[in-house]
Amino acid sequence: MSEPSPRIFPYGTAAIAEAARLIRAGECVAVPTETVYGLAADATESRAVAGIYAAKGRPSFNPLIVHVPDLAAAERIAVFDEAARALAERFWPGPLTLVLPLRPEAGIASLVTAGLDTIAVRVPAHRAMQALLAACAKPLAAPSANASGAISPTRAEHVAASLAGRIPLVIDDGATPAGLESTIVKDSAILRPGPLSAEELGLALAAPSGAISAPGQLASHYAPGKPVRLDTREAAADEWLIGFGEVAGDENLSASGDPVEAAANLFDALHRADAAPQPRIAVAPVPERGIGVAINDRLRRAAHPR
Repeated sequence: MSEPSPRIFPYGTAAIAEAARLIRAGECVAVPTETVYGLAADATESRAVAGIYAAKGRPSFNPLIVHVPDLAAAERIAVFDEAARALAERFWPGPLTLVLPLRPEAGIASLVTAGLDTIAVRVPAHRAMQALLAACAKPLAAPSANASGAISPTRAEHVAASLAGRIPLVIDDGATPAGLESTIVKDSAILRPGPLSAEELGLALAAPSGAISAPGQLASHYAPGKPVRLDTREAAADEWLIGFGEVAGDENLSASGDPVEAAANLFDALHRADAAPQPRIAVAPVPERGIGVAINDRLRRAAHPR
């Protein structure tokens, strides 16, 4: 039996109102931007953001781009230096993402930044995303609206085919103008090429590094400073145990065994474990299915010897 397709609403007042209602209820919806269709959720709610990963089947918790309506809103969640502000003033709204230091008081869910102290932020130019931002009055995390590893969607029907049965709504406003994910810049270097070229930006492509700091990169990211032991139901005397389900632990990712709730709590739990007095961390088993695949991918990275 085929999965049910999401509802496709033509862009307009009714579509934006329904999408905003769903986002306020913790759902994620697909919306066009000038780059590709994005899968948007409230960037301040970890469980809503976890729903993005669950819908995409994303194999690891890479940072997500946060969309805001204007530069002033961006400055409330990120710290701008002179160079970044000059780029923002010239190219926003538009297909430029800036990776900047995260303000501690920003209120952004740690799952959005993959536990990093930086945030990828963009002011989109598309009327649908701008209308949705205005209706929600919240920053929106929005990676491309397709199953992980699939071709990025530039039309509503691409989204419906890729995410059938996974999301409730797609706002249809035709083909996206750029058809390519945004250019990402950090520290005056291009991390990911996109619609804005190096020549237009007056910047060079960044040299590859072993650290992940933005969407579209593949290296390891935030990991605790302590050894991490996985798939255990009991902690040793020198371990802080992160539990799941019936394994209570010193804290629990989800007492009910809900993997989406566990994903929402994962980075906060790792931070608390890193700050705990015990010199080692232990983690209970999480089933290797659905979003549990992404949770376990992240945990294996955290446990990898450094």
